[in-house]
Amino acid sequence: MTVDALFSQAGVIRTDTLADMFDVAALLSKQPVPAGDRVAIVTNAGGPGIVCADACQAAGVLVPELDASLAEELSRHLPETASVANPIDMIATASAEDYRRTLRTLVDAAAFDAILVIFVPPLVTAADTVASAIRDVAASAPGCAIAAVFMTADGPPPELSGSGVQVPGYQFPEEAARALALAARYGRWRSHDDGVAMVAAPDAVTRGAAIISGELGAGAGWMAPGAVAELLGCHGVPVAAWRLADDAEQAASAAVELGLPVALKAVARGLVHKRDAGAVAVALDTPARVRSAAAEMSRSVTAAGYELEGFLEQPMIADGVELLVGMVQDQSFGPVLACGAGGSTAELLNDVAVRITPVTDVDAAEMLRTLKSFPLLTGYRGGPARDLAAIESVVLRVSAMVEAHPEIVELDCNPLIAGPDGALVVDARVRVTAADSPPPLPSVGN
Repeated sequence: MTVDALFSQAGVIRTDTLADMFDVAALLSKQPVPAGDRVAIVTNAGGPGIVCADACQAAGVLVPELDASLAEELSRHLPETASVANPIDMIATASAEDYRRTLRTLVDAAAFDAILVIFVPPLVTAADTVASAIRDVAASAPGCAIAAVFMTADGPPPELSGSGVQVPGYQFPEEAARALALAARYGRWRSHDDGVAMVAAPDAVTRGAAIISGELGAGAGWMAPGAVAELLGCHGVPVAAWRLADDAEQAASAAVELGLPVALKAVARGLVHKRDAGAVAVALDTPARVRSAAAEMSRSVTAAGYELEGFLEQPMIADGVELLVGMVQDQSFGPVLACGAGGSTAELLNDVAVRITPVTDVDAAEMLRTLKSFPLLTGYRGGPARDLAAIESVVLRVSAMVEAHPEIVELDCNPLIAGPDGALVVDARVRVTAADSPPPLPSVGN
């Protein structure tokens, strides 16, 4: 899934077989890239036409019905028993001239982005004459991709090529349908709006570099929670208010400053999955409960084999949809950004969209809208709609931060609480290592 998403973002055509690779290459090298997904099927045999239509729809391209005026125009020169739906079945008696006129009518109507032509050898029509007719129409149809299927023992005739034009030929409808679907997907990518990526401001890069340098000085690895919050904050990523406390008494005092109730989290070097070590307590509504939770947390963290360094406190955040925004350095692709359903069940749900950084505003919007859980953000079953712009802003800012600091090799903002009027990172972790060389300072800010 990840590789498919990244290839799609980069415009890479991925095929399942070598045969499909050569089939789509033949189409793209000989015909224009389809501008859309609308496919017309022209055949002299109903069965292969239906097979082709099913294969097209299974591969993700459309086989729409013809409008009434176009169907009427085709009916004027085809036998009464012909079908002018889509597939267009000209029946077995169709001549080369029938192919020519039908294709010419479809091209002139400009109602389709591609045409698949199927020929099954009858007794009265020669394959070479049909191939010549297809080639002649293709030569005067620069905006429409045309592919031919010749279901003959000898395969596609050489007459499909000539006079500066080549029509790719296939032996079976499914081959042509898959090739056309892949070509159409590539066409969508070429016409796709790339959007604009956010670039980190120079002062944010400078402050962030100083924070990361300080953490690297203490040893490469997971950054301290306070440093993580500062790094996110200097890049404009909204983080819930927080306080650090050395012991239970300081934690109780900090809770009063923040405003009860609060969430309490243990801080220990190397402690990543806090809940598994009993290092998280929520909805603590009195100083006494904060002290008690801190004492119990100290025992459980120590028992789990970690050295307790202190506590991180945050006020409880109003209910919202839990998301995650994360990033990991991939050896093949570089920084890969993820956005998806968050919270303690994130790994179980595995509802996530990924992109290569830098991520653009178009990418961020698409990532959210491809999630299965996206309806939760738009008012599912009467619930409040969440601030999509705020969520997208977090995605863009994290992308800009990752691009500005190559030392970041892993990042996880989980959960990101999405509310009706904003989004807040409640918990985050960042892992850093020394980079080979620092990135140049960007010339523009966000």
